[in-house]
Amino acid sequence: MKTSISNHEAQKIWDKYLKTEYLRLHTIESEAIMRKIANHLGKDEDFWGNTGLLHDLDMDVINGNYAEHGYKTVELLKAEGFDIPEMFNAIISHTEGVSGNEAKRTTDFELILSAAENITGIISAYVILTPEKKVAGTKVSSIKKRLKSKAFAASVNREFIYDIEKAGIELDVFLQLAIDAMTEIGGEIGM
Repeated sequence: MKTSISNHEAQKIWDKYLKTEYLRLHTIESEAIMRKIANHLGKDEDFWGNTGLLHDLDMDVINGNYAEHGYKTVELLKAEGFDIPEMFNAIISHTEGVSGNEAKRTTDFELILSAAENITGIISAYVILTPEKKVAGTKVSSIKKRLKSKAFAASVNREFIYDIEKAGIELDVFLQLAIDAMTEIGGEIGM
């Protein structure tokens, strides 16, 4: 079993299992945000980015059985020959509380993945409502305002976003990093 995964390997596995367009865009956004935060913290950008890219790998496989979400991704990655506990723990714990998942986010890395993948929903929903439909120019204050409105992008887990501060990153800094990351890939995600 391999204990690390290259970006090329992650991309190949992602292409093999994840076919739904909106999920592909979401995971590309999550990857970009994780890379940006890793760079900000001086961490391994490829490892963090690959975790963002692969965190929802199982969504087209589980057929709505959310009790399997995360666990099935780990199973798929193991079947592909990988055993990467830090990545696997983050992927499983990003579904904390979903369909009885009792895995807890305990490390900064786990908290950051959950925040990163959730903020994509708020930013994307906000951008769709703007005349330009572009992430570029989005202000932190605009995203914070939408975060406070529970009716806006209601399915997004705001608690997981606010938990970024438990990982030692101020909310405003995190939001700016997320906006910057999504701006950089705007052409790829159509925003």
